[in-house]
Amino acid sequence: MDNRQIARIFTEIADLLEIKAENGFKIRAYRTAADTIGAWPDAVARIEEAQLRDLPGIGKDLAKKVRELATTGACEYHAELLQQFPSTILDLLRLQGVGPKTVALLYSSLNIKSVEELAAAARAGRLRELKGMGAKKEAQILKAIEEREKDAGRHLLPDTGALLSELLTYLTERAPGIDFIPVGSFRRGCETCGDIDVLAVGGERSLMDVFIAHPKVERVLGHGDTKSSVLLSGGYQADLRLVPAESRGAAMQYFTGSKAHNIVLRDRAIQRGLKLNEYGLFRVDDESRVAGETEEAIYEALDMAWVEPELRENRGEIEAASERRLPRLLTLADLRGDLHMHTTATDGREEIAAMAAAAQRLGHSYIAITDHSKALAMANGLDESRALEHAARVRSLNGQFEGLTVLAGIECDILADGSLDLADDCLAQLDIVVVSVHSHFSQDEAQMTDRILKAMSNPWVDVLGHPTGRLLLKRDPYRLNMDLITTAAARDGVALEINCQVDRLDLNDSHARLARERGARLVISTDAHSAGALTNQRWGVHMARRAWAGPGDVLNTRTIDELRPLLRRNRRA
Repeated sequence: MDNRQIARIFTEIADLLEIKAENGFKIRAYRTAADTIGAWPDAVARIEEAQLRDLPGIGKDLAKKVRELATTGACEYHAELLQQFPSTILDLLRLQGVGPKTVALLYSSLNIKSVEELAAAARAGRLRELKGMGAKKEAQILKAIEEREKDAGRHLLPDTGALLSELLTYLTERAPGIDFIPVGSFRRGCETCGDIDVLAVGGERSLMDVFIAHPKVERVLGHGDTKSSVLLSGGYQADLRLVPAESRGAAMQYFTGSKAHNIVLRDRAIQRGLKLNEYGLFRVDDESRVAGETEEAIYEALDMAWVEPELRENRGEIEAASERRLPRLLTLADLRGDLHMHTTATDGREEIAAMAAAAQRLGHSYIAITDHSKALAMANGLDESRALEHAARVRSLNGQFEGLTVLAGIECDILADGSLDLADDCLAQLDIVVVSVHSHFSQDEAQMTDRILKAMSNPWVDVLGHPTGRLLLKRDPYRLNMDLITTAAARDGVALEINCQVDRLDLNDSHARLARERGARLVISTDAHSAGALTNQRWGVHMARRAWAGPGDVLNTRTIDELRPLLRRNRRA
């Protein structure tokens, strides 16, 4: 089993224990273990039991369960808990605003054990009769169910990437001479993905038999000579298509571009007396092939520069490619540092030195340690005194990791009225301040916008963290006037973060592009709570590329000496 699967089972155990109102310490232990394993860079299934106990939050009992999962693919304790509840009860926990305590109340009071039963009860007005619920909570639950239905069949980009990598490894091991190419929404770097689409260039029909025999196939949806479709565990549909070498580029273009992009491209071909499809680009009059082996040749034959996959959304890329003015997009290699991460001082799972060592291994030139401020009591947030003591400990590491500068920062809460959680004289003594909203998400657009604008007006604020507060497939962004926010960010020199937590990717591509157009700078930071999560910058890079961002648009592509003067605190008149 991979790390994500093991982490999911531990999370489910914690959820089921909380529904049962078990001991809080035991519940936290499973949640901590799930977080550690989910972010761990190496496969924990390959680690022996004694070494597992060296991982943060993994004791003897949990190490035994990891080994049980690794060797048998199941956990007896998990199975025992599942037998105590209907299997559909865990689906209720995927709804925004529905936690284990609410699920326990719904199950014990109304025997609600599925999303469908919950929807029926909410529409009938039965939830508001329960203690602690009310009409407002009932309406929130109905909204959460509607959002779940809207996102049905979608999966997080990194989760899709993990399963896709596993599928490609399986296929490549069994057909080493074949070129397997991921296409579709994953190749475009979309924040969520539907189907997994893979091309097999030059494969034989027997490859279809190999594909449908993958161990995670739950159902075969189609089994043909050149295309097969399967449903994989986790609700993923995967399609494999055989493509001849002469059609490689045409198939890559056809199955990568969004529908809107492809329609415009096909119209462009028609205007030139050509026909474009997944097999190639052909002349209409005599059916002769013009291009097809490479994507570049297809775009060139249509009098265009090649368009990066992330830009293929019909958002101006056709015109820019025709005029040969497409930007040079950001790459992961352009980033020199990470300006948002947490340690054991608050809710992180590793010490400062461990985060610094991991960043050094990744080749970073600098990092900022930005633990939480005091408003996040559940995260053991820092007050002014502790923040400055912590800053001294952070700075003491400088010189211990060759080539790495460690900045002392804070992630300071934006309170409901727009004031900041720490005093200015404290913030002024730090190297960098990230400000974020962690509460009162239900404020209306005017309130939330004014709240954030007030926070950004503080002269010691350098970065606005996860600016819209969304959690992909779980929580919609709060209502916000991004035009005003991006304009103020550009004016005041506050950078806007693309947060790389896998379920945030916030800013999204549209808002990041708006920020660029307003002249605001971006930062791409992981908000890592463990060393393993520092590798998540690659997902934020996808969002930046979809926003047409180049290295000059992103603050943390600079060297440390170039970065410091660009921070808002150092730009004050």
